[in-house]
Amino acid sequence: MPAYATQADLTDRFGAVELAQLTDRDSGQVIDTAVLDRALADADAEINSYLATRYALPLATTPTVLVRLAADMARYRLYDERVTDAVRARYQDAVSLLKRLASGEVRLDGATLQPEPASGSVAVTVRAPARVFGSDALAGY
Repeated sequence: MPAYATQADLTDRFGAVELAQLTDRDSGQVIDTAVLDRALADADAEINSYLATRYALPLATTPTVLVRLAADMARYRLYDERVTDAVRARYQDAVSLLKRLASGEVRLDGATLQPEPASGSVAVTVRAPARVFGSDALAGY
């Protein structure tokens, strides 16, 4: 599944210096692509967990709004314990929008909705072996 945001997207939005400071745990001088890719993958997984309830995944194209949300979410993950109020607020705004997308309050243009389940009720039958231990068998213990 293609990523919603890339290293270039984060660099354009937040700058190479900030990304190097957040990802290079030794000197803060060079962007550690493995650390950055992990944060982007975590953001993608979180986004998909919301979108999958309403939309067919993978999406045919990546809407610009998802690039922004993925960038904000990945940045939040990179900050870890050092997260600032502004970075936390952007992450919380991203999650709020994802919840609204999942509920249908807001629509994701160009995305295909999940097919509706068949109407009508469905009967479910469960078969299981008899209980081995019940309240009668355990009485007195």
